[in-house]
Amino acid sequence: METRTEYPDQPASSRFAATRWTVVLSAKAKNEPHADRALETLCQMYWQPLYAFARRQGFALHDAQDHTQEFFARLLKKDFLRSVAPEKGRFRTFLLVAFKRFLANARDHACAQRRGGGETPLSLDVEAAENLYCTEPLNVASADVLYERRWALTLLDQTMNRLRQEYVTARKSSDFDQLKIFLTAPKGEANYETAATTLGLTAGATRVATHRLRRRYRELFRDEIAQTVSNPSEIDDEVAYLLSVLGG
Repeated sequence: METRTEYPDQPASSRFAATRWTVVLSAKAKNEPHADRALETLCQMYWQPLYAFARRQGFALHDAQDHTQEFFARLLKKDFLRSVAPEKGRFRTFLLVAFKRFLANARDHACAQRRGGGETPLSLDVEAAENLYCTEPLNVASADVLYERRWALTLLDQTMNRLRQEYVTARKSSDFDQLKIFLTAPKGEANYETAATTLGLTAGATRVATHRLRRRYRELFRDEIAQTVSNPSEIDDEVAYLLSVLGG
């Protein structure tokens, strides 16, 4: 998984400039060698929210799949980068505006040919995306709201996957499997004693390990958000917004 490059001897503002979205933004003005990879990584994270948006807009399963695939085929060729503007500082905002325009044009032209010309710029697990779409609550009627909700859930999944990978790399995957419940369980419901017994630790040591897990989760969560905004001052607002989307 690609993450931003850290340079300990540089100030935070310099490190922030290396995030995926700022790399993509810079590609509009100059030839940035990492822009293609950065854009592809972002697209991999956000195709499911866009697919859900298309489905809630009334597109049939295969049409939603084809339109989403074609949209990313064009985006990855940088056809849409010319529309990037400083005020579209969040990647999810830019992406949804561009996708709405694309879907409107697709409907206007009523294209009969299969979209994308046979190109598959991203590997889309449409069956999984459709299953997730079918689990969305029916009271989320607005396609825009559903897009934001699916974006938030994707971001949380991305954070959890990165955290687990760190534990796997450290050969502590079993620790993660035992401690991850403390990230989601309501306060007071998780049993430290039970986890401690399984891990072969004291209850106190388990609490310390859990504290470190939560702290690292928060750090990775903020880093994932940082990858999709163009200014570090936006991160706190994004955190608050994400929690509101999820009803937190």
